Amino acid sequence: MATMIDTLNTKDFQNHFVVVHPLDDVPEQKVDTGALGAIPMTWTVRISLMSLRAYLVLMMLLVFYRVVTLAGWFGHHG
Repeated sequence: MATMIDTLNTKDFQNHFVVVHPLDDVPEQKVDTGALGAIPMTWTVRISLMSLRAYLVLMMLLVFYRVVTLAGWFGHHG
C-alpha cells in the first residue's frame, strides 16, 4: 500500500477519507527479487511441478505431431 502524507487536520474531517491519486502519491519502495533466494519446496510440490512439466511437454509433442501430420510429412494416408 502506498504511503499517504497527512497534511490535513484530522479532527475537522472525522469519518471522511482523503483520496490520493497514485501518480500524486509518494513512490513506494519495490521488492528486490535478486536478494530473495530459492523457495523451499516440499516433495509433494516438487512432484506436482514435475508432473505439470511432463504434461506440458506431452501436449507440445502432440501439437507438433498434429502439425507435422497436417503438413503431410509422413506421406498421404487415405
